[in-house]
Amino acid sequence: MMKQLHFCIFGKSVLAADMCAAGIFSIEVEILIEQAGGIMANKVEICGVNTAKLPVYKDAEMQEMLRAIKAGDEQVREKFITGNLRLVLSVIQRFNNRGENPDDLFQVGCIGLIKALDNFDLSHGVKFSTYAVPMIIGEVRRYLRDNNSIRVSRSLRDIAYKALQAKERLSNELSREPSITEIAEDIEVEREDVVLALDSIQEPVSLFEPVFHDDGDAIFVMDQVQDTKNTDERWIENISLSEAMNKLSQRERHILQMRFFEGKTQMEVAEEISISQAQVSRLEKNALKYMRKYV
Repeated sequence: MMKQLHFCIFGKSVLAADMCAAGIFSIEVEILIEQAGGIMANKVEICGVNTAKLPVYKDAEMQEMLRAIKAGDEQVREKFITGNLRLVLSVIQRFNNRGENPDDLFQVGCIGLIKALDNFDLSHGVKFSTYAVPMIIGEVRRYLRDNNSIRVSRSLRDIAYKALQAKERLSNELSREPSITEIAEDIEVEREDVVLALDSIQEPVSLFEPVFHDDGDAIFVMDQVQDTKNTDERWIENISLSEAMNKLSQRERHILQMRFFEGKTQMEVAEEISISQAQVSRLEKNALKYMRKYV
């Protein structure tokens, strides 16, 4: 009788068999982070078993177990998954700074491990870990995107995923990185939509994310962010401009407002205030000449 792989994620019972035909064992994770000699040591207990004590299989053993799994041996399958849980742990460590619960990330990573096992093809002649790591990373990133505080529409995410797949395929075909235009043509989507979709799935970066540290004060992202619009020079310029505008007549201010703030043409301004286009041009020129004395 086939067992079912059972996860408790976010307080809900999730059957991995619903997502992939997997055998079952229940997992409870407790991660204790201890400071030891300046190195962060992770102790993970899975069903009461410390991952440090889990068996380490050699490549030949892994290949033999994989052949048995493909033949339908559920006991070997469970043994194989248990023996590769440390691979999941090593992958999720890179996501420690995301502020997510390590238990949740570990369980999502386990789902990625199971998906990798279900889709692994022995005929390709690659190591299982080589195939599994990107699958685990992809599963964790998908979880982080779907649970991100910045909500992105499903249609936009779908375009982004298609664009990433097309980019990888075209890179192999062209032996270079494809342009956005080439990707857009390949997936038959507007170029602007591809750019917007790829930007939307970028992970947000904290302003306090360190970008450099050399035995001194760390440099954070916020230290490299520069406001080019609200500089002291621009602030003084805006004050001068406002004072110069106040010295104009009401009609001149109205013309400049429509021309340079509302983006209207001289003909549109002329029609609105019922004067000729030549008069608008003359009034505008005189107003700008007068304002230059004060700016």
